Amino acid sequence: MATMESLIGLVNRIQRACTVLGDHGGEGMSLWEALPSVAVVGGQSSGKSSVLESVVGRDFLPRGSGIVTRRPLVLQLHKTEGGQDYAEFLHAPKRKLTDFAAVRKEIQDETDRITGRSKQISNIPIHLSIYSPNVVNLTVIDLPGLTKVAVEGQPETIVEDIENMVRSYVEKPNCIILAISPANQDIATSDAIKLAREVDPSGERTFGVLTKLDLMDKGTNALDVLEGRSYRLQHPWVGIVNRSQADINKNVDMIAARRKEREYFETSPEYGHMAHKMGSEYLAKLLSKHLETVIRQRIPSIIALINKTIDELNAELDRIGRPIAVDSGAQLYTILEMCRAFDRVFKEHLDGGRPGGDRIYGVFDHQLPAALKKLPFDRHLSTKNVQKVVSEADGYQPHLIAPEQGYRRLIDGSISYFKGPAEASVDAVHFVLKELVRKSIAATEELKRFPTLQSDIAAAATESLERFRDESRKTVLRLVDMESSYLTVEFFRKLHLEPEKPSNPPSGPNTDRYSDNHFRKIGSNVNAYINMVCDSLKNSIPKAVVYCQVREAKRSLLNNFYAHVGRREKQQLGAMLDEDPALMERRTAIAKRLELYKSARDEIDSVAWK
Repeated sequence: MATMESLIGLVNRIQRACTVLGDHGGEGMSLWEALPSVAVVGGQSSGKSSVLESVVGRDFLPRGSGIVTRRPLVLQLHKTEGGQDYAEFLHAPKRKLTDFAAVRKEIQDETDRITGRSKQISNIPIHLSIYSPNVVNLTVIDLPGLTKVAVEGQPETIVEDIENMVRSYVEKPNCIILAISPANQDIATSDAIKLAREVDPSGERTFGVLTKLDLMDKGTNALDVLEGRSYRLQHPWVGIVNRSQADINKNVDMIAARRKEREYFETSPEYGHMAHKMGSEYLAKLLSKHLETVIRQRIPSIIALINKTIDELNAELDRIGRPIAVDSGAQLYTILEMCRAFDRVFKEHLDGGRPGGDRIYGVFDHQLPAALKKLPFDRHLSTKNVQKVVSEADGYQPHLIAPEQGYRRLIDGSISYFKGPAEASVDAVHFVLKELVRKSIAATEELKRFPTLQSDIAAAATESLERFRDESRKTVLRLVDMESSYLTVEFFRKLHLEPEKPSNPPSGPNTDRYSDNHFRKIGSNVNAYINMVCDSLKNSIPKAVVYCQVREAKRSLLNNFYAHVGRREKQQLGAMLDEDPALMERRTAIAKRLELYKSARDEIDSVAWK
């Protein structure tokens, strides 16, 4: 089985690492909060600071009247095999302080840095580690003393503010409460016991400490409290004798004070029978032993929390992307993988897995037919215009049987109108494809971390789409021109065209050569032929657009991009994978937390069950 020191020492190191990484709060329970620690609770002037100094064996805490502790002090004690005692602050890492008067001054200065030289309080903790062969492994949180009234210079809410801060620590189920009460006051009025009873009614997390036993009135003692008759807890009460003010003024060191405390209990007629369970040294060992027991009980839930968090961190890393290797081969592979991921999303839009591709069908099913219906054939094939075109085609020699040149001019003029809807269909599909490229880039999770690569892919895709559009436009215009270049002869052979005989035409130079019926018949024949061409183009234009634009977009949207990327140097590839700095910082933080949690899991597993 692991020793008590090794298990608690490990927890101390993990908690310190959590603090460095900022993993001590937020949504849900953090690893820091899941690991048990001891919170020191007591009223002002109850002797909290003296108890802590006795446990540490060093004089290092600020003293004075009123609120002295104005920020939580997270104190981690690390037992060493030997060597000189030293302290280290989290906000000043690698600065080892062996002068504990300097530690006291640093606590005061760091407190003033946040709260100013006032009587304000702050819930931002100070983190201090002390390394010594004379301590037990322990994490203790010294909290501001509870008070009943606000004094001059303090806000009216100070009483409530302090209580809320203290509650935020002691309400946590993994917090061990060290309730400090002075022996020269009625235990029924103890602020610490009152608060502990509210948050821990069963008393299983509370240790009672009675201070100032040597300052009780003559003829009185605290046996009723220490023996659990006045207020029973699940854990034994511990009596403490603090240094006197005279000892403090004389700079009596803590080792001598501990010895004096032992002598007091051993020679006391009231407390001699329980001297072995009294004093600051016994309290430190009691807390350390209990802390080790609690940690061991909590190991399954701690490991479960660690595993759950590791899964969440891995999922988050997968979502924002893993770190990219620095060699050009890995960078090129990453770029190609990002392009393939984009290409998959783009094809899903086209093929119906995602919305958007249906808009292309809408161009063919609604927009193109509507545009064809609006073509001005009624004006172009009106009797008046037919007569004009036929007459101009005949020239000085009127047609003998059927006005073939007139027919051709009317058909050519009519077919030319189809170019507008054909080109509009090409442009409409081009617009849809461009929009799908934009949506696909936005929907490709893997690309979100690379804004430069997003821009490069968008530019390359747009360039390809424009090339496909140009080819598609040429193709649909060819389709229209083909209808003009060769007319379907069979259509006209089926028509029974008989020349109209003029019936008593009026004489004169401006009289019509043929009747209106003759020209109406010509217009009707051309209109019938144009309707046939329209039906044909209504089917062939979509085929050409899909073949030239949609099909090519699916097959080779980024082909040119791939060719250019393959010829780029390492520096250029790295620039394409330039990430958002905030995202890089986020990934680094997640990776560090992931490393911490994996290390914590492995170490707890290896230490706890030896």
